[in-house]
Amino acid sequence: MAKSGKWAVVCNNRKRYRLGLWGSPEAKVAYARFIAELQSNPVTYGIGQRVIGTGGADVLVAELAADFFRHIQNSVRMHPAHICHFKTTIAYLVEIYGDILVDTFSPKKLKTVRDQMVRRGKLCRKGINDYIGRIVRIFAWGVEEEIVQPNTVAALREVKNLSKGSPGTFDHPPRQDVPDDVIRKTLPFMSPTVRAMVMIQWYTGMRPCEVCKMTVGDIDWTRVPGLWHYIPNGHKTEEYVGEKIVPMGKPEQELIAPYMEGKKPESAVFSPRTAIQELKEQRRAERKSKIIPSQQERDNRRAKHPSDNVGEFYDESSYRKAIGHAIKKGNSILPEGEKIPHWTPYPLHKNFH
Repeated sequence: MAKSGKWAVVCNNRKRYRLGLWGSPEAKVAYARFIAELQSNPVTYGIGQRVIGTGGADVLVAELAADFFRHIQNSVRMHPAHICHFKTTIAYLVEIYGDILVDTFSPKKLKTVRDQMVRRGKLCRKGINDYIGRIVRIFAWGVEEEIVQPNTVAALREVKNLSKGSPGTFDHPPRQDVPDDVIRKTLPFMSPTVRAMVMIQWYTGMRPCEVCKMTVGDIDWTRVPGLWHYIPNGHKTEEYVGEKIVPMGKPEQELIAPYMEGKKPESAVFSPRTAIQELKEQRRAERKSKIIPSQQERDNRRAKHPSDNVGEFYDESSYRKAIGHAIKKGNSILPEGEKIPHWTPYPLHKNFH
């Protein structure tokens, strides 16, 4: 990018393209788009010029993305991890095409964004396909809000997913079962709450999201005498005959029962607040000196306002980190040759047979 008077310009094949005022955000976006499109297709690339329309058609991709992000931030049904993925998706999209009109965003431009993801090499092939699907979802929401023309989304949906072996892409190896002896070796270094979560997953074959989202009201002990049934909230509908049901016998009931006492139906069965309290009690039991008054005052203040410090529910990320912390704690004590290999809760449902 060069400066020509007050303008930022680029030259290619003896042609000069004006990007915008020198140093302006528009010029930087246009330059990023120039580089991306040139790398994607050096022969027939084109710079997407911003064309100002009239009325409702004058909506930029950046404006659509901002409106969509505000929409999902206000949604109680959107998981924080998914919001984070959409934030990254929008960053890829707006970096190159933020300043063009929504209805000028075409399949070729979508593939240019995808090529940019491939070149950076941070995302696996499946991840890239997921991110491109999120971009299409943003534009589909725009149709619902009468911001985007339906034929724009119909065209974007014709872009095929990257197939296995696509140039420049990579795939992660399939997840392997966690050996039972590795799980047993890690359990002593977990808080009682996390230990119960892992064992419930191990015994029932639940997925991490299901054990994290379990509420007291999701557990039904009226169907069969002596047998409890966990019905994940997302599967409970009157019309859905094939609802998912996780039966829980006496071992599972003994693990869960202490965490259900005195709680409301909408309360989490396994809460990080409980785990933190367990950790504090353990530290106090191991403490040799007396608690100073200022520390006692801080503890009392935090006990009155637990929501100021930590949420009520685990999510998949915090659950994974809790297990990682237990592994790290164990490896700081265990001798060489007995260290715990790294593992995550995601493949635990495969251990259930």
